[in-house]
Amino acid sequence: QVQLVESGGGLVQAGGSLRLSCLVSGRTDSRYGMGWVRQAPGKEREVVAGISWTSTSTYYAPSVKGRFTVSRDNAKNTVFLQMNSLKPEDTAVYYCAADGGSSLVRPSLQYYDYWGQGTQVTVSS
Repeated sequence: QVQLVESGGGLVQAGGSLRLSCLVSGRTDSRYGMGWVRQAPGKEREVVAGISWTSTSTYYAPSVKGRFTVSRDNAKNTVFLQMNSLKPEDTAVYYCAADGGSSLVRPSLQYYDYWGQGTQVTVSS
């Protein structure tokens, strides 16, 4: 089993920045592709970023490309999402997710086997 715990969410003004962290515990000997998924009120979950085990491949949704950066530190079992130039439409619960079947980037909800509890990000205008 794998446990994921997110932190770093909060309230920020438009144009501001936040850095989310995801601590991975449990079966950390496996090499997981990781993703960040968000869900805004009344909307479906959306994959906003993904990163391979080696960090050589990343994915960004068009809505966040150029503003968000995903990274990971495998020695610390932690994945990060740096969010800059935040907009009110970025307001959502952000989840960290692990792909139990691949070390690559597969930015689709169907591939994520493990999920964190989510952290709220609220961007005020």
